[in-house]
Amino acid sequence: MLSTETARPAAQRLFNIAIVGATGAVGVELMDCLARRNFPVRSLKLLASARSAGRTYSFQGRPVAVEALTADSFTGVDIAIFAAGASISREFAPIAAAKGALVVDNSSAFRMQAEIPLVVPEVNGGLLADRPRIIANPNCVAAIAVMALQPLHAQNPIQRVIGATYQSASGAGAAAMEELQQSTAAYLAGEEFAPKVLPHPYAFNLFSHNAGIEADTGYNGEEMKAMEEIRKIMSTPDMRLSFTCVRVPVLRAHSMALTIEFEQPVTPAQAEAWLAEAPGVRLVNDALRNHYPMPNEASGQDDVLVGRIRSDLSDPSGRTLSIFVVGDQLLKGAALNAVQIAERLAA
Repeated sequence: MLSTETARPAAQRLFNIAIVGATGAVGVELMDCLARRNFPVRSLKLLASARSAGRTYSFQGRPVAVEALTADSFTGVDIAIFAAGASISREFAPIAAAKGALVVDNSSAFRMQAEIPLVVPEVNGGLLADRPRIIANPNCVAAIAVMALQPLHAQNPIQRVIGATYQSASGAGAAAMEELQQSTAAYLAGEEFAPKVLPHPYAFNLFSHNAGIEADTGYNGEEMKAMEEIRKIMSTPDMRLSFTCVRVPVLRAHSMALTIEFEQPVTPAQAEAWLAEAPGVRLVNDALRNHYPMPNEASGQDDVLVGRIRSDLSDPSGRTLSIFVVGDQLLKGAALNAVQIAERLAA
């Protein structure tokens, strides 16, 4: 555990932070977010499986050793950020909360529980005012999508959204990112490569998201999560949604094409003006240069990029727009959103 107490003014309140799943892609990104956003950390505890114990990471220029996660890991912890999967969260998040920690959980374990807030701070951060003991961090598709949908919905209520996503390797973890790089190198070298992490060849290929298919609906688990969570975050239980989620050979930024039907007629100029004022959104909508949101420009960026804003010519009522949205899956889709929640709690 690293202490950083001397690095801060004495008058500023500092927090003891724990990251569960510190060795994964999101865990590493959490460390970076805390450091570059100057989060008021008194001490940082990195927790992972016993096999990762002893591995060392750098935080604010100093080494931090990973500790094995146990039921005793949360004594004295103020905020615990979980990024280790649903089964770990179900077991250890209630323990952390019982020991006094505020828990921000990146897994699916608590997202759809009615009593647990599912939070994107720019959309429904007011839910944090009561300082709930456990807060759920959304699915990456939902978190990125609502950044574009909510500013529009606030001006002209959304009735229906049809979405197609183009999801990066990072959504399946560090091992999938490595598999994409290795399989691409093998493909270019003319060598055989057998996929181990994902079910299909990844280099120069795309395929339906690898979540399981529901027999009764034909939707996969990722699509269902996105639709259910968007409704919960935006408090729109009756919003009509349909998503198709696809895995594409991109390292870390998710893209999505959204066709949005509104209650009242709307123009692209109106939507652009509303989105231009939205926190955490950056317009990339240059028709003259055919320059619109791209994953290579969103990667490593906190903002969600929005563009390709146009009227849907198939709707003569003028109530439907199509847009393109891209966001860093590891940042707004995971670590950044979690740290933003922690910042609200700290404030």
